[in-house]
Amino acid sequence: MEALRNIINTLPQSPGVYQFIDKKGGVIYVGKAKNLRKRVTSYFTGENTKSFKIKTLVNQIIDIKHIIVESESDALFLENNLIKRLQPRYNVLLKDDKTFPWICIKNESFPRIFSTRRFIRDGSEYYGPYTSAFMVKTLLSLIRELYPLRTCSFILSKENIKNGKYKKCLEYHIGNCKAPCENLQSDKDYENSINQIRNILKGNIQEVIGYLEKTMLDFSNTYQFENAEKIRQKILLLERYKSKSTIVNPKLNNVDVYSYIKKESYAVVNFLKIINGAIIQSHTVELKNRLDDTKESLFTYAILDIREKVKSSAKEIIVPFYQVQEIAGIKFIVPKAGDKKKLLDLSERNARQYLLQKEKIFEQKSFLTKTQSILEQVKKDLQLKEIPSRIECFDNSNIQGTNPVASCVVFIDAKPAKKEYRHYNIKSVTGSNDYASMEEVIFRRYKRVIEEKKELPQLIVIDGGKGQLSSAVKSLKNLDLYGSLPVIGIAKRLEEIYFPNDSIPIYLDKNSSALKLIQRLRNEAHRFGISFHRSKRSKDLLQNQLEQIRGVGQRSAEKLLKKFGSLENIRSKSKTEIKEIVGNKIAERVFEELHKI
Repeated sequence: MEALRNIINTLPQSPGVYQFIDKKGGVIYVGKAKNLRKRVTSYFTGENTKSFKIKTLVNQIIDIKHIIVESESDALFLENNLIKRLQPRYNVLLKDDKTFPWICIKNESFPRIFSTRRFIRDGSEYYGPYTSAFMVKTLLSLIRELYPLRTCSFILSKENIKNGKYKKCLEYHIGNCKAPCENLQSDKDYENSINQIRNILKGNIQEVIGYLEKTMLDFSNTYQFENAEKIRQKILLLERYKSKSTIVNPKLNNVDVYSYIKKESYAVVNFLKIINGAIIQSHTVELKNRLDDTKESLFTYAILDIREKVKSSAKEIIVPFYQVQEIAGIKFIVPKAGDKKKLLDLSERNARQYLLQKEKIFEQKSFLTKTQSILEQVKKDLQLKEIPSRIECFDNSNIQGTNPVASCVVFIDAKPAKKEYRHYNIKSVTGSNDYASMEEVIFRRYKRVIEEKKELPQLIVIDGGKGQLSSAVKSLKNLDLYGSLPVIGIAKRLEEIYFPNDSIPIYLDKNSSALKLIQRLRNEAHRFGISFHRSKRSKDLLQNQLEQIRGVGQRSAEKLLKKFGSLENIRSKSKTEIKEIVGNKIAERVFEELHKI
């Protein structure tokens, strides 16, 4: 779990696909995410951990891999490709024949345009695939609004049209088709519409807008204002949809992409495999940079090694530079723009993310090594059986026996876990009795921990000497925890460390990391307890001042302070506002008393 936590903490907060790996090295689950770190973290925390399926899955994970992509839509598309290729065990619900939709311009006379999930190599043109069926519907709706095209499946050969085999249908009468079936629309006019549609699907919308603007001007010059207005409406529609909609280029088939980043002592190479325009593989390798290794030899070695591992047969390789040794039968391309350049940029992003993750893991390991060293020292100095990852420290606070309270602070891996800090009002002790107060708090704390089946600490620290420690031990014995929970006391005067049943303390080296951690715990417990005590004392003082007013009892004083917070706030309120809380008679007396000069 520590290794997985390190990986999760270094995941990017960007769109991508993650893969869970089991002990056999197989991919057991592939998922997509808008935010990789947030999504993967959710498997280990929150509501997801209550699901039996999630628990079963998480128990088998020993490694997590990820691929970053441009957008959430790209992540969805990549996830689909990886699931179909890898068929992970826990993606059973997604193992179906579902594919992403394409927009097809059919290879036929007067071509039809429609969406399909089948890519048939019959000479037809395919645009996409699209990760959103809604986007496909939006595009087709836009196209049909701009251009009247046929939707029938008739074979509109010249011979069939000449022989009058077909008759115009309702689509013609409602203006959705110009009836090429009866030769009411020419091949040239229909093909002109198809060419404009091609440009829209390729993202070349500005060319279409330019053509339409010229046509609109021609209509206007010949006083055909109604036709000019129709063209203007089409231009407005296209202006609203002025972006490229395709995700990948389906013409890119069996292409490898390699990016290269050089560091001082090593180099990183990322590989992407493109099949039918879709990313189906991603892999990053790190190469040690020997003194005599050149950029050319490192990059070439990486390419050859990866090609062998992934059994690549690609004859076209996209690279960031030409400094690559010749490989027989391979064409190297260094793109400057277009879809190939976007793929190269994406590969470089994956390589840089690998470096970022490597650096963060190194930093975390350095921190963990330091923390581990401190806790090892605590274990050694206090002769504990295990490393005290969780330490809890207790302190009592009271002034002349008033408002007795206690505090509990928690350190996990030598760091404060402030969400687990707790305050305690002393309930069973009257006056100033630190020993009895400590006995009560320890009993209440661990009785509840046991009942709620929460994690017990590996060390308990008591702020005080032999007396407070003995009181804590008494409660641990009553709970049958004594012996299984190590407990020590630290006396403030000489920083003496006391152990149960031993009247002679030990003295740790003042420079010891173990003593410094215990002092931090003690100081934090004291600070936390004092702040609570002051708050409680201040509240009680205000309440006492109110209770000194004739006719104001404890309950009325509590109501006023709960509502208004302080004497100054009560003083600033009108008699009517006070009356709403405590009634007319008491309100009169409070108002008069607080406004006396």
